[in-house]
Amino acid sequence: MPTTALAFALAAAVLHALWNLLLARSPDVQAATAVALVTSEVVFAPLAAIVWHADAHVWPWLAASSALELAYFLLLAAAYSRAPLSVVYPIARGGAPVLVLGVSALVLGHRTSAAQVVGVLVIVAGVLLVRGVDRASKEGLVFGLALAACIAGYTLVDSRGIRHAGPITYLELSMALPTLAFATMVFHTRGAVAVRAAVGPAAVTAGIATFAAYAFVLAALERASAASVAAVRETGVVLATALAAAVLRERVALSRLAGAIVVVAGVAVLAHG
Repeated sequence: MPTTALAFALAAAVLHALWNLLLARSPDVQAATAVALVTSEVVFAPLAAIVWHADAHVWPWLAASSALELAYFLLLAAAYSRAPLSVVYPIARGGAPVLVLGVSALVLGHRTSAAQVVGVLVIVAGVLLVRGVDRASKEGLVFGLALAACIAGYTLVDSRGIRHAGPITYLELSMALPTLAFATMVFHTRGAVAVRAAVGPAAVTAGIATFAAYAFVLAALERASAASVAAVRETGVVLATALAAAVLRERVALSRLAGAIVVVAGVAVLAHG
């Protein structure tokens, strides 16, 4: 994996952990997420206009990516109202790189090195150790796998779509529909008062971090395989766990520390693969 791609993917992981921590501390996560998504679109719109780059071939990829992102946010809202975060999240984030690798190799015919396979599997094992799946329920498993499929889907789509547009332009366009749809849903289900109450520094910062994080992912996808990028960005789970321990004062079990070491080992394998 090229050094620049690794750096972009790791930067995305750091920012992903940051915005997840900010939203996790919000009294109303759904309302805060809606505010964050709208913030990201509004704040980066002028920059997208300045650096605008997109050709006519990008639109089918944008349509597919937008549909998968929308499905992801809708599934996420449903999942967290019916199953524990600690069950859904590790299956979704840990399963996505495996699906990306499998589809890339078996369906799309992309060449996959042994280092990629080992690196992805080691990172996934580490992610699962960090978060733990011992309390997994059938419903949580189903939601987690559905979310993993969405993540894998838009990662593969974006790895092709980014060839026809700049990262900022592509992200601004691909997130327009999911942002509008999710914000509208939250506005109707939670109410205007709840949405206004969620407006604040934390949600705004989370929105900026959300956009920047996936912009880094797209930049990495321009330089490396989708499977490698998908795996490295999931190191954000480890960072989120560390931040949870330091900021939220959550207890970190020995298995989570071991998982962090395993994830770092997997990144090292990918970096040299």
